[in-house]
Amino acid sequence: MLTCDICGEEILLEEDMKTHLLLIHQENDMNCPLCSLSGVSYNELCFHITSAHPEKLHTEQYSDQFTLYISGSSDKTGAGESKKFQTSPSCSVGNSCNSTGEVTPTCAGVTTDTTQTKQNFSAHDVCSSTSETPPSTSAAWDPRTTLESNSCWNKDTETKAEHTKTEHQQLSLSRKVSQFSCPMCTLVCSSSFILQEHVELHLQDQCLAEVSTGNTCSPALTSPSASSVSGQRRFECPMCAVVCTDSFSLQEHVELHLEDSTAANCAGSPVSDLKLARRLQQEEDQRRREEETQREREEFKKLQSQFGLDGSGGYQRQMERTMERAVNSGLLVPAEFHSKRAEMMESLASGVDDGRTRTQGVLGALYDYYQTKCRDCVHVWLSADTDHYCSSAGDHGWGCGYRNFQMLLSALHRLDGYSSLLQEKEMPSIPRVQNMIEGAWNEGLDPQGASHFKQKLQGRRAWIGATEIYSLLTSQRIRSRIIDFHIATGPGNTHPLLFDWVKQYFCQSSRSSRLPPRLIQTALPPLYLQHQGHSRSIIGLEQKRNGSFCLLLLDPGLSVSDIRKLLSRDTISSAIHHIRKFPRSLKHKQYQVVAVQGVLSAEEKQISILNSRTLCAERIP
Repeated sequence: MLTCDICGEEILLEEDMKTHLLLIHQENDMNCPLCSLSGVSYNELCFHITSAHPEKLHTEQYSDQFTLYISGSSDKTGAGESKKFQTSPSCSVGNSCNSTGEVTPTCAGVTTDTTQTKQNFSAHDVCSSTSETPPSTSAAWDPRTTLESNSCWNKDTETKAEHTKTEHQQLSLSRKVSQFSCPMCTLVCSSSFILQEHVELHLQDQCLAEVSTGNTCSPALTSPSASSVSGQRRFECPMCAVVCTDSFSLQEHVELHLEDSTAANCAGSPVSDLKLARRLQQEEDQRRREEETQREREEFKKLQSQFGLDGSGGYQRQMERTMERAVNSGLLVPAEFHSKRAEMMESLASGVDDGRTRTQGVLGALYDYYQTKCRDCVHVWLSADTDHYCSSAGDHGWGCGYRNFQMLLSALHRLDGYSSLLQEKEMPSIPRVQNMIEGAWNEGLDPQGASHFKQKLQGRRAWIGATEIYSLLTSQRIRSRIIDFHIATGPGNTHPLLFDWVKQYFCQSSRSSRLPPRLIQTALPPLYLQHQGHSRSIIGLEQKRNGSFCLLLLDPGLSVSDIRKLLSRDTISSAIHHIRKFPRSLKHKQYQVVAVQGVLSAEEKQISILNSRTLCAERIP
């Protein structure tokens, strides 16, 4: 059996089904006069009007229009043939008589069950005709017309009623198989096509209601009553107080906001372009400043680690780590480790250097060498006798400034004009020198340098330079000066003025007009020479036959074994190249020299302390 998808009628053959669709559903198509529904049969139209437009049917105006429309449509199907009262499986319309005798249209379609169908087609309230019209019914059928009960009955009517009843029983069986419920009301349809048309009518009514009351987005919807009436989800605008009924309307509403702000702020005018350019430039400047700050912070951390200001420990801690590594590598037995550690702790407690890195007699050996062997020098100037102090395991990599101060102090101890002023009669250890510098800062010397080191040197691997040596000497009432050779003045980034100044320093001891002797050992202290990353002590000067100069430097980086080769007549000729430095060997950008030049009185010391608040070096050139 084949079932019609539109009306649910069951047909045996496929040819009969095509004929059924042509005659029933295509040639007899009718249109709803109250909405856009079209392409349905008369029975489906009657069901549609009674279910979708019940309020229109009870008004006189629309009832007359419906009657005229139905009559006109019925005339088109065939002369003298009226299908107003024909019942289909989808919808059956009859006249139901109420208590007053008035007849009202009744739909016995989808929403009615078998019992309702039987009631609608009972003998006293249903009137149907195929070839003849009831006496009280005119060509224009009026649902409000009162029918007389006796005029509606004849033999053909009874036969047609029985046939209609059979069809309704078959339709009820098919409805039990497949029913389609409306999601917006309680209507149940037997066909998906009818349900689709029915739902579309609901949506059209809602759209007409929204248009009649105003825009889709309305501030009135913000009230709880409007929300409860609509029964829909509310979508609030994030930029104003408007509430929309659906997400699509909200999207369009927000886009209008954005378009208005874009048109107001970015209209392509020169002013807006200028603001955009300024904003981009500010962002670029901010990013560049942040990158520069981060780079400076990283470089500062590296400098702190390089200069021993990262809090990684001082002389004692570095010495202990070195001895521990020696024990772990098998170079030092545990018993020797504890013995050396005890000696180190005793030396640190006394504040006196243990003398393990000191080498004496260097100036005497050089004097003998120049007097007997070196004949290529016209003049040689030597400082007062000075001991050499090299770096140890505890200050390796950062203790050159302290070791050069010990060399200078060893010469001052041998000079009568300075030895009486020195508070330290023994050679102080490096932690003790750090304590002496902190004491000079407490007296008010070099407040800027004290602030740089945060008033603390002990327990840290901090580098010191010319200003710290100046503060130390001034605190001991020793007059000194700082000479700054801040730029190179010779070819190849050399400093010939430095060599000239050193010659003048050593020549100040001989004021006579006579030619100086070839070899002169003066009573002048050595010079403290500082450059970036390192410092050394100038203990003499050579002048060659061609007029060039050569400095004699004691370097704390030289080991005890290297310096002791100068003490032997057999090895001094090959070892002296370690302390000779020609102009081509000194090519750093800047050099500073600290020179000792007498003693200070108590008043002069106070003046020097006040002047050190803005400590300035003598710049050459």
